[in-house]
Amino acid sequence: MDPSSHEAGQGGPLAGLRIVEFAGIGPGPFAAMLLADMGADIVRLDRPGGADPYSRNVVARSRPTVTVDLKDPDDLAGTLALLSRADALIEGFRPGVMERLGLGPDAVLVRNPRLVYGRMTGWGQDGPLAKAAGHDITYLAVTGALAAIGPEERPVPPLNLVGDYGGGALYLVAGILAGLLSAGRTGRGQVVDAAICDGAASLMAMFSELASQGRWSDRREANLLDGGAPWYRTYACSDGHHVALGPLEPQFYALFRRLTGLDADPDFDRRDDPAMWPVLQRKLEILFAGGTRDEWCRLLEGTDSCVAPVLTLGEAPHHPHLAARRSFVTHDGTVQPAPAPRFSATPSAIRSVPAPVTLAEALRRWSGEGSSGS
Repeated sequence: MDPSSHEAGQGGPLAGLRIVEFAGIGPGPFAAMLLADMGADIVRLDRPGGADPYSRNVVARSRPTVTVDLKDPDDLAGTLALLSRADALIEGFRPGVMERLGLGPDAVLVRNPRLVYGRMTGWGQDGPLAKAAGHDITYLAVTGALAAIGPEERPVPPLNLVGDYGGGALYLVAGILAGLLSAGRTGRGQVVDAAICDGAASLMAMFSELASQGRWSDRREANLLDGGAPWYRTYACSDGHHVALGPLEPQFYALFRRLTGLDADPDFDRRDDPAMWPVLQRKLEILFAGGTRDEWCRLLEGTDSCVAPVLTLGEAPHHPHLAARRSFVTHDGTVQPAPAPRFSATPSAIRSVPAPVTLAEALRRWSGEGSSGS
């Protein structure tokens, strides 16, 4: 199945669902992309001259954009009419902005009581920092997540994957879908307050558990999954490329030792002794420096030794496994990630490239009786 094409007669698992997206940056557009890939009919509203440099093609795919001036009475009335026909809304302004525009939950839900009102912010709708500016790195900083990532010398921001996309967009999508299920049962919509700081804190659940058991240190590169364990980190090869090593389970670790000849070295019997970790790390550095990335992958990749090449974004689409699964596709000349996850009966799809439409056209497209998704 081609995950980039719209299979005949199938609109995705969210086909018929209508969502209004108020254009922003970061997690809001990414959440809308995921929902649009799954078939939701999304109209993206953007202010004049407000094109987002981070979501022009890939992240803005599969939905049209309407340019509206929300301070213009006619555009505001048209927006309210669109919202009266929607199942859900996505907005990512600071708290109070939508209310000042006359589009807050009280104004909108009275017109459309079934609407799920999705609010995406960094700090949430309340609290001392609610109206302060911030970015992924600052939201991660206060949750304990940033302090746990990177080398011992300093924390390293994990792109914007953990905050904006993991703790933000994915929690917003889950919240909107849960709200829609509830609205389908009760006939009542609600506000979904998705804050990146909340989501990032939630993502740290496993490490909170480990810390409560005394099994997690606040020092970076001193733990099992943060690069401290010598068998769970990356190593440089002779060609300057890297491999990722991760045989956590004893049987996988034993296989890795056997395939590399390390089963003859008794030091590697002491893998669970943190005092030995610097010694084992140095020995593994010497081992991997003795071959190229491709040589190590020919020996180890595809076995249960849990070794993989560290690929660049340009290399990733050509990896044999990702190529076989078509994890990346080319759409309108742009190589981009395919929709995920995959559905057997109602496949997701990249349905269109971003294209402008007028507010009148959007209203005509949603001219049926009320909402159709919930």
